[in-house]
Amino acid sequence: MSGAAGCPSGPVGRSRPAIGSHVAVGGGLVRVGLREAEDVEAEVIQIFASNPRAWRPSPVDPRIDAQFRERCAELSVPVFVHASHLINLGSPSDSTRESSVALLGHTLRRAADLGARGVVVHAGTSVSRGRRAAALAVLHGLVGRLLDEAPEQVRLLIEPTAGGGEALAATVDSTIEYFSALNDDRVGICLDTCHLHAAGEAMTTAAEVQRTVSKVAAAIGGDRVGLIHVNDSRDASGSLRDRHESLGAGQIGANAFDGLFLAPELAGVPMVVETPSHRADVAFLKSRRAQALAPHDAAGFCVTGSR
Repeated sequence: MSGAAGCPSGPVGRSRPAIGSHVAVGGGLVRVGLREAEDVEAEVIQIFASNPRAWRPSPVDPRIDAQFRERCAELSVPVFVHASHLINLGSPSDSTRESSVALLGHTLRRAADLGARGVVVHAGTSVSRGRRAAALAVLHGLVGRLLDEAPEQVRLLIEPTAGGGEALAATVDSTIEYFSALNDDRVGICLDTCHLHAAGEAMTTAAEVQRTVSKVAAAIGGDRVGLIHVNDSRDASGSLRDRHESLGAGQIGANAFDGLFLAPELAGVPMVVETPSHRADVAFLKSRRAQALAPHDAAGFCVTGSR
């Protein structure tokens, strides 16, 4: 497991993105999570800090938190935390929205305790048809209040979803509209290749992937792209189904992922796989990174987990 967080960029300011995976931490942040990270040779990791399908936070051991934080710092491995799947800031239920804010606030604080750089949370859903405008209208107030009280060193990253269930952000256009309604520069974005594909965006060639991610970045600001989830899809474009596949084994296809290394807006943005085959897919992405950036690496570029 290797990394060089904070290393200088190359002659034209381009740096190589750190590549890693989501790792399981059930059974121990250090004993299980970092062991898996070393096994897949991750340069960056994403974890769940609590049960992703429960409202009640998991018990916390400050001693273990410190060990995890210190070990990740020693290895120069950036950490991102994925928030609970239950969180929905666009819910029509006042109690669900308030519970979502409370749990997301807790997750941001836990991320700070763990030394994480960001928290990824799904953009949410309006639940029922015809509520999109109302759901978007409350975002600014909810998120602003949340971030006013959250640790400043942890960035909130909104992840557009695959488009099912009255999703508030899924396609490029709906994501741009979402961020316009959110209207808070403190919030970044986590893009998921499977989600964009499932939502109906063109993602099956390198050029298409580059155009799609560049369009989002240009609209909301390239510096707000904080993380990429690199996943192939088991289903066809526009399926609205969030079913991840190993890279190159799904409907997106191996060559399309080269586009992630060609988009200038993604230079240095960490990439995490959430597939059935973490070790193989991390190795695959590293090989594509080496091919795409070979001329730059010859000039002395480095791996970075910045953004």
